[in-house]
Amino acid sequence: MPATSMDQLVSLCKRRGFIFQNADIYGGMQGLYDYGPLGVELKNNVKAAWWRSMVYERDDIEGLDAAILTNRKVLHYSGHEDTFADPMTDCRKCKGRFRADHIKDGKCPNCGSTDLTEPRPFNLMFKTTVGPIDNAENIAYLRPETAQAIFTQFRNVVDSTSRKLPFGIAQIGKSFRNEITPRNFIFRVREFEHMEMEYFVKPGEDEQWHKYWIENRVKWWEDQGLRRDRFRLYEQQPDELAHYAKACYDIEYQFPHGMEELEGIANRRDYDLGNHTKGQEEFKLEAHCHENHESTQKLCMKDEQTGEAFIPFVIEPSVGLDRAVLALLTEAYTEEDLGNGNSRIVLKLKKHLAPIKVAVIPLKKNNEQIMAKCHEIKKNLLKLGIGRVALENTGNIGKAYRRHDEVGTPICITVDFETIEQQPESVTIRDRDTMEQHRVNIADLPAYLREYFNN
Repeated sequence: MPATSMDQLVSLCKRRGFIFQNADIYGGMQGLYDYGPLGVELKNNVKAAWWRSMVYERDDIEGLDAAILTNRKVLHYSGHEDTFADPMTDCRKCKGRFRADHIKDGKCPNCGSTDLTEPRPFNLMFKTTVGPIDNAENIAYLRPETAQAIFTQFRNVVDSTSRKLPFGIAQIGKSFRNEITPRNFIFRVREFEHMEMEYFVKPGEDEQWHKYWIENRVKWWEDQGLRRDRFRLYEQQPDELAHYAKACYDIEYQFPHGMEELEGIANRRDYDLGNHTKGQEEFKLEAHCHENHESTQKLCMKDEQTGEAFIPFVIEPSVGLDRAVLALLTEAYTEEDLGNGNSRIVLKLKKHLAPIKVAVIPLKKNNEQIMAKCHEIKKNLLKLGIGRVALENTGNIGKAYRRHDEVGTPICITVDFETIEQQPESVTIRDRDTMEQHRVNIADLPAYLREYFNN
């Protein structure tokens, strides 16, 4: 099978209602996309799978959903105001603007000119003001990551849950970065969703937990359907590390445009909690605090044996949800030659990720008895809680199968004349991947589908 191209994915996403260009009727906005009827289902299923693995299946991680608007002091003490920047350069000939670290051979990507300005830092955060007066005192930011709210709420989570180390706080939410050159469809955008978890550990135990979470995240991606030979681990070099990081490994995936970062697993050491802590008098944390620090929370833990206070180290698995969706679509997209000049596009998503779990299809769309039975079956299947069940009322069974192959629906149920004429009532079950069909009694459908989706 040839490698999936970005053009194939973009075409599929628009044609089948996964992803649309934002404000398309007005020419769109670069780096902004809207998720359509099936895209929002896929995205919600990815979020549910991540949340289930991080929070529900573990006993050491809590959840959080924090505000997007961020107090300026938070991003000042986190270092983002001073360091969260990309090098930017302009082409004097074509007036294009680019990230300087993406320029090859000193030439403009647009026109090939070498007449470029000297690189200068460009802060990526979106700045706004809160309240009616536009002045420096009312400046706030749209958060560039979800992590900082986790750090600033650390004490509240500990106090309300009585958590002991090691433990984590997970969050899924919107982040905003004013990228100089958004590119490669939804890979690099200005508004995206983050799935981040901060795992707090004792100093000295951080390296072993860092290794643990690297292995954990690799296994999770394999469980979502990514083949191991399509992604790799990359250790960031010292000059590549973020200002807060002691070490960081990237899980890189073979996207249509090349091998690039899918998820980062960073050792953020005690940088964030230390910078947000004032409690130097009570806990004698002079090495971690600033004289003019304005935070009132003491983001520390006490050693249960010695009673000595310390600031935990943090291991952070962080993935952009949009990149996750792009990787999963890339992996699942398949073009199959069926012989005799026939072919099909099939999206071989894992069952738990499929936007539509079951499609109920009438053999004849305007037949009252068949349609009544379709509605009855759909209503009963929704009670199973397996996800979205769709009624496909197009009147062409072949086209309906092809459409649901293309959007990744694992199971199609066809209601035909035999269903309403014979006893016991039965329907045709069709499998997406094998295209095999067989009859199942309607009374046995719930047990059949429970086993199928729980398998």
